[in-house]
Amino acid sequence: MRAAGLIMAAGRGKRMGAALPKCFLPLAGAPLYAYSLRALAAVPEIGVAVLVIPPDCSRQVEEHLEGMELPWPVQVTIGGENRDDSVRAGLEALRTTSPEIVAIQDGARPFVTPQLITDTLRAAEKYAAAVAAVPLADTLKRAGEDLMISETVDRTSLWRAQTPQTFRYELIVQAHQRAEKENWPATDDAMLVERLGHKVQLVPAGEGNMKVTTPEDLERAERLLASRGTMRIGQGYDLHRLERGRPLILGGVKILHDRGPVGHSDGDLVCHALGDALLGAAALGDVGVHFPDTDPAYAGADSAVLLSQVAEKVRTAGYRIVNCDLTVITEAPKLQPHVAAMRARLAEALGITPEQVSIKAKTDEGVGAIGQGQALACHAATLLEACA
Repeated sequence: MRAAGLIMAAGRGKRMGAALPKCFLPLAGAPLYAYSLRALAAVPEIGVAVLVIPPDCSRQVEEHLEGMELPWPVQVTIGGENRDDSVRAGLEALRTTSPEIVAIQDGARPFVTPQLITDTLRAAEKYAAAVAAVPLADTLKRAGEDLMISETVDRTSLWRAQTPQTFRYELIVQAHQRAEKENWPATDDAMLVERLGHKVQLVPAGEGNMKVTTPEDLERAERLLASRGTMRIGQGYDLHRLERGRPLILGGVKILHDRGPVGHSDGDLVCHALGDALLGAAALGDVGVHFPDTDPAYAGADSAVLLSQVAEKVRTAGYRIVNCDLTVITEAPKLQPHVAAMRARLAEALGITPEQVSIKAKTDEGVGAIGQGQALACHAATLLEACA
């Protein structure tokens, strides 16, 4: 795959109210667009990059690029009056290299990751068009000029588009040529491809891939960048009494036994303890806050699915899971034969590898409710790393 990166940094960013164009504003000492360049440079498939800038910034860019260690020279191109004109200028600059695929990246998204770029490249290779996006989490309201709500909009299947937006090169060139000829309005490149009747694949991203639009966004980006590498530890604990005839599900794995935990959901206290540890490390409350046992929607719920939602909340908060360590305390049945399956299921739910999940089985040596087979418990610890 011959792929190219196209970084859009030609906008003035009027909402920033700054003297410099938005993508030239410093973030931890480097211009915003530099972070996208570095992310592209970490993707082996990217063999060339074009940076589209305002007409009066060439000298600044040249001086900055001289100090960057990149695997390829950056081609600098002057943008047009609006974004569409600037994208077309960038695509034209790529004409001589004829890449198969081009990833169009907003220079004001400094936290784009090499992995997200790679994911969109793979999707574009398969579907010809792919867009990084985040499912809509907030409830949408439609209102009139008087700011009175006129309608609640169903958010099901709604996503917020981000960048990179990645396409087969000839497809996006065709889309922009058609848009210019027929004067199609658009707020992003994917709209133009959709206008051609071509479907665009969504690639799940995260809230960490934020766009800097206002001074407040830039301040937040500074804080997030400063927090990278910060470690957060969380601990969780859960205990359930056992009852005959109920299924025993631990760590997402159903285990044959004559008793199972009593609970509002499926009673999987391993998932519950681990969920509390993750939420605690990210200072997001606990499982009961997010999935209250007073809500009938969670009656009998698959706790491994709820744990997946916890992991997504943690990622949205800007953390990645480093590892998890669990101690399950039960007199019976013996858990060792099931530990491998439990590690695999928990890793799947969290989006990590089984090597990042440790499970130990202990007994209470016949002491207390657990030792007498009336209950079981789980202690969980986890380590998170702030990433964006």
